[in-house]
Amino acid sequence: MNGSKGGIIFGVAAYLCWGFFPLYWPLLDPAGALEVLAHRFVWSMLFVLVALVLVGKWRTFLAIARDRRMMLILTAASITIAGNWGGFIWGVTHGHVIETSLGYFINPLVTVLLAVFVLKETLRPAQWAAVAVGTVAVVVLAVDYGRPPWIALLVAFTFAAYGFLKKKANLGSFEGLGMETAILFPVALSFLVVLQLRGELTFGHEGPGNVALLIGTGVVTAIPLLLFGAAATRLSLSTIGILQYLGPIIQFLSGLLIFGEDMTSARWGGFVIVWLALVIFTIDAITNRRRVLRQSAEACAI
Repeated sequence: MNGSKGGIIFGVAAYLCWGFFPLYWPLLDPAGALEVLAHRFVWSMLFVLVALVLVGKWRTFLAIARDRRMMLILTAASITIAGNWGGFIWGVTHGHVIETSLGYFINPLVTVLLAVFVLKETLRPAQWAAVAVGTVAVVVLAVDYGRPPWIALLVAFTFAAYGFLKKKANLGSFEGLGMETAILFPVALSFLVVLQLRGELTFGHEGPGNVALLIGTGVVTAIPLLLFGAAATRLSLSTIGILQYLGPIIQFLSGLLIFGEDMTSARWGGFVIVWLALVIFTIDAITNRRRVLRQSAEACAI
């Protein structure tokens, strides 16, 4: 298996996992979204710590804790991903799977805005056009919902910010996720203890199946990240950029076909406009990358 083919397999597998996530979280009922989020931090940390030992990255992990700048970045990343996970879990367990998928559709556009306002990058005309079309879509959907699509916006902005912070940290999947979960582990564990003391904890009180599923939150969190890490080292950014739409497409179809969520004519219109923005964005990204590679090749030939 060559690197590119293997990378596509790993990438597709990662986004398939993320795409089918909405089917997993409702299985944890009657655990509430906050309890599920706390379990996700607790069990993800334990899973990753074991993995760190097995792959020999334990010393690297400990060295991160001594780097103050890195810990500040990872603390921000930990808080940001908590908001993303929490918003996603609440959305898919409260009948908003389609709106949640919208967040990941518009995420590339939000990432571009971060590049403008945080990194002071200059956008190409096609990128501005994509952002403008995406903004129109959000307005159309806000009118249809009778409110801004808060869940989608929360998911999109937190994931874009998380991606920016992860790029700043520039760590391996295991080390980064391990420290991010370790930072909020005491908070998550304390929350579960408080629930137990108040007699509101689901874990251990709803049968072994529920216990296994809650523990499994750590596994289902780590596996797609490992698959994505394997894909990212083998594929170009443009290929990854195209594959990233696989997750929200599956989430959208799950909300529509499995969960039976309503799609009004205006809502369909809003999503079609979003997809138009993504077509503009993707074509521009591919075209620009080809132009850069061609210019690089011509420079080398001189």
